[in-house]
Amino acid sequence: MPEATDGPPVTESARRAVEAVWRIESARIVAALARYTRDFALAEDVAQEAVAEALVSWSRDGRPADPVGWLLATARRRAIDGFRRRSALAERYAALAGTLAEGEASSGAAVPQDRPDDLPWDPDRVDDDVLALMFVACHPVLSPEARVALTLRAVGGLASEEIARAFLVTVPTVQARITRAKKTIAAAGVPFELPPAADRRERTGGILSVLYVIFTEGSTATAGDRLLRADLAYEAIRLARMLAALLPDEPEVHALLALFELTSARFPARTGPDGEPVLLEDQDRRLWDRSAIRRGLAALGRAATLGRGLGPYGLQAAIAACHASAPSVPETDWERIVLLYEALGRIAPSPVVELNRAVAVAMAQGPQQALPMVDELVASDRLSGSHLLPSVRGELLRRLGRTAEARAELELAARLCRNERERSVLLRKAAALA
Repeated sequence: MPEATDGPPVTESARRAVEAVWRIESARIVAALARYTRDFALAEDVAQEAVAEALVSWSRDGRPADPVGWLLATARRRAIDGFRRRSALAERYAALAGTLAEGEASSGAAVPQDRPDDLPWDPDRVDDDVLALMFVACHPVLSPEARVALTLRAVGGLASEEIARAFLVTVPTVQARITRAKKTIAAAGVPFELPPAADRRERTGGILSVLYVIFTEGSTATAGDRLLRADLAYEAIRLARMLAALLPDEPEVHALLALFELTSARFPARTGPDGEPVLLEDQDRRLWDRSAIRRGLAALGRAATLGRGLGPYGLQAAIAACHASAPSVPETDWERIVLLYEALGRIAPSPVVELNRAVAVAMAQGPQQALPMVDELVASDRLSGSHLLPSVRGELLRRLGRTAEARAELELAARLCRNERERSVLLRKAAALA
């Protein structure tokens, strides 16, 4: 959310009111403006301008009775001003201007009636608008980084500062990604509309991938001094819930939501009082969020009912369900987890899946069975530069009594790890083997 720059001071009550409305309603506001203007970049820009104006106006005059209508009316006026400046769109400007209520002031901040006669969106099309906004923000013409930034901005309502803080990049970097994304969308002529039904399922996969990236970064930060970025993970959950409501018959949407709920259920036990990581075997399972587990299991059940077998997200959710239902690490159904990873490796092969399968094999059958699988990954050089491979190999070697080799692997993992909290755990493990 933008800051007010010049002008009267912004009160804390106005800031809180604007932030609350924007966080909850930003997707509907931007989506309605995009359909209204048929220009996604303009819609996003004028929505941000309206928010900046609200900070000043609401500080001076108080929160309006209809804050969403106020923001939309103000943004629409900004859009009309933009069309006025673009002579080639003079006719379009006239059509838009004609829709304004007769009694609306022609200058200054807009203060609409509580229930405007000309609703800024058709209530029957709100869901379609928000879904179209997701498809635009996650369009294949954009880079993965741009999709994440634009989704968090346009659909999630996060400010550039929040996105930059979550992904440990600079604010100018985030702003540049969003600016390039809007220019790319305009240059590619991406329409603000739902894709054809034949393309929708494939394009939905792109949205799920973006949400998965956002949640993964929130659940285990790749760098920085925090293991968890819970606010980012919970934003991904919120967006996944929204998507599940918009696409109730898509099994992988519910599967992804299930994965998020079941994984986040362990958040309260994953870190100690000072933010230090707590390993799975040391976690107090009484702290796990049982409500999130119930929601996750329900979403997984719906995914299984809708689909013909679980997809990649469904299999990952099923693995998370095994952990969520186990009373302890030794009592976990590791054999089932091995089978689920084998299935996942067949439909969505990746070195990380193979590494996780090796961990499950080590728990189910012993480290001697898992070490050759890890050594094969080392030989293939498919996870070079990642701390995950040497950290797993070090743990297996430790369990096999090969102490010197284990310590060397854990020290290597610590050098490669960019998250300070994870690095401290690896160094403590290595030091214990001295």
